[in-house]
Amino acid sequence: MFGTPGRSGAAPDSGANARIPTPRSSVEDTGRPLPDHVREPLVLEHRVLKSLLGAWALAACSPEESFAVEDHLGECGPCAEEALRLRDAVGLLHPEESLDLDPMLRSRVLEGCLTRRPPRIPVPDWATPYDAETARLDALLQDIGESEWHAPVRLRWYEGDDRVSRKTTVAGVLTHLMSVDGLIAVALGLDDPLSGMSPEDLRTPESRTEAFWRASHFPPGRAARGPWRDQSHAVIRTVSFAADASGSSKRRPSGQLPVSYGDFMLPIRDAMLERAFECWVHAEDIADAVDYPYEPPSPRHLNRMIDLAARLLPDSLAGRRRAGLASPARGLVAAGMPGRTLRLEVEGAGGGEWLIALDSPAAIGSAEHEVAHVALDGAEFCRLAAGHVTPEEAAAGQDGDREAIHDVLYATAGLSRM
Repeated sequence: MFGTPGRSGAAPDSGANARIPTPRSSVEDTGRPLPDHVREPLVLEHRVLKSLLGAWALAACSPEESFAVEDHLGECGPCAEEALRLRDAVGLLHPEESLDLDPMLRSRVLEGCLTRRPPRIPVPDWATPYDAETARLDALLQDIGESEWHAPVRLRWYEGDDRVSRKTTVAGVLTHLMSVDGLIAVALGLDDPLSGMSPEDLRTPESRTEAFWRASHFPPGRAARGPWRDQSHAVIRTVSFAADASGSSKRRPSGQLPVSYGDFMLPIRDAMLERAFECWVHAEDIADAVDYPYEPPSPRHLNRMIDLAARLLPDSLAGRRRAGLASPARGLVAAGMPGRTLRLEVEGAGGGEWLIALDSPAAIGSAEHEVAHVALDGAEFCRLAAGHVTPEEAAAGQDGDREAIHDVLYATAGLSRM
């Protein structure tokens, strides 16, 4: 342990040798002129300097070597011309690239890291699309200007057979996403961003959004990004810690926690996928508003979104039939038995084929009972399910029962909402 000087014994004699040397005075404190510092170049032969030109053009020389080469270039014309040619050649080795990062870069980096060292607490596979889409949207929001947060956005969806829309702003879209994501937060036991409002206002995605907008005293702006991002991170952390590496949950089987949307329920694994889908759709709305390119999700995630929509189609069709918007069922089908079927073929990345039961949500699709066939592009099918295109615009190919095709296309548009 070091002692404190001057605390023990008599003060040292002025002529005594100090145990700790006094600091030296800096030349700047003496008032004397500072010495001129001139770097002396290395003395190298001409052949050595010429051999260093390639490394100098690539910025691979040491500081001393670079100084020697540059000093030589001022005196030697042939070497200066050779250095200029080499610099031009180096420029050709590095073609111009866009400053915008590949939107899939984060997913590829994470995948590469995880293949080398598995995470201690992995994100459940069914939550990765939500994680990826919220990260992509957050990257877009990071770069937009202050005024762009108030750029107009028109939300579009279907109610029955009618297309409806609602005008808001970029920040308003983000608060809409946060309000509906709050349904998952509540199911997980997290704080509700709409706490303090009446239960009726908190029941459905539409009522939650309208209640949040009514309660805002000022139009939301950049400040909306922080709460939305914090909530999405909290949801990912919570579902990751709730499920262990084997995919089980302490409370119930992984991914089966029910999430209420007011008029219907979804298991959390499907609710997270639905939120990933809406995040992508509204991210495209925002990108269009600020005139910025935005790519569809990765094919693997897009395939899961299409699969969810295809699985929800029989219920959507049954709901339209109860409302008198679809043709009556052609025959009663017992639960679990095959019945009339439409084959949905989705082309492109993330596509595939799905057999859609037409007469009952409890029936199963069967190739032997196929009465119609519809082919669509993957991204176009998703935009139809989001209410962004009409059924007439989306269908690329149709064959078979025209009535069944009409009903399924409008049932797909009926999946959309605010």
